[in-house]
Amino acid sequence: MSMMLLLLGLGLFGTLALGVFAFSGPSAGKATKRRLELIKERHAEGNLAANANAQIRKLFAKNQSGRVEGFFSTLVPKPAIMRQRLERTGKNITLGRYAMVSAGIVVLVAGGMLFKGAPVMLSLLFGLFLGIGLPHFVVSKMITRRLKSFNANFPDAIELMVRGLRSGLPITETLSVVGGELPGPVGFEFRTVGDKMKIGRTMESALQDTADRLGTPEFQFFVITLAIQRETGGNLAETLSNLADVLRKRAQMKLKIKAMSSEAKASAMIVGALPFIVFTLVYLLNPNYMGGFFVEQRLIVAGIGALVWMGIGVAIMAKMVNFEI
Repeated sequence: MSMMLLLLGLGLFGTLALGVFAFSGPSAGKATKRRLELIKERHAEGNLAANANAQIRKLFAKNQSGRVEGFFSTLVPKPAIMRQRLERTGKNITLGRYAMVSAGIVVLVAGGMLFKGAPVMLSLLFGLFLGIGLPHFVVSKMITRRLKSFNANFPDAIELMVRGLRSGLPITETLSVVGGELPGPVGFEFRTVGDKMKIGRTMESALQDTADRLGTPEFQFFVITLAIQRETGGNLAETLSNLADVLRKRAQMKLKIKAMSSEAKASAMIVGALPFIVFTLVYLLNPNYMGGFFVEQRLIVAGIGALVWMGIGVAIMAKMVNFEI
């Protein structure tokens, strides 16, 4: 018993550590220290062989960790789509780290349910459900939060470009100004566009790459506006000013719809969560009465069917209260 508890504790600690490591993102202090060490080693006078050996050891260690992450990344279906989703989070999350966290959750949950006496098939299915669904849910939340921050500050970036154009700056220079002046996701994406143009990419291709990665209609409107203006001509500053006004009104309309549909969304959440809350409360009051859902084959099948129908109902209710603008 003590050994099983120790193994479960170690598994939980390992899963939490992998989650923090995967979703925390890069450390600015560590990155700066690493760059300074590399510069010192590159320009240091003295034993060149020792410096070369140090570089070889670093490359070998990086290659070994890359092999482990590469093995886990092969377990992820459609890796190109998953990599694009991870890039949209704005964090340094590799496909290998994502797969390692998912595998750790599967092992931890399945092992815990087996320790509690649950059937093997139910334990594996529930472990796979949480191992696949929980990281996917966390990544989706990170993407949504980043896109909200981007869309909230994007009209201000366009207004800054308008002021730069009216003062006589070219469009390429205004993109660099926005990247240097604005913080957060907006500044990062515009700096990425500027860096791509510095290495020879055209403005249209650099902007389109960013639009494909973000997947937000607001930035796609901006890219289409610039493309049309370069082909037809006209007052770009006035066009971008109108676009910023349209994006602000679009954001206001979203807030109005959110306020009007909040009651329906709350009702859907209550109806969807009520069966799980009742099941948990009854299980806490009388574990023997509800324990059959974990050991009896017929009750397991009935419970899985109920979960499927509940999922269908929740999906329909979510569609009914979700409005596209």
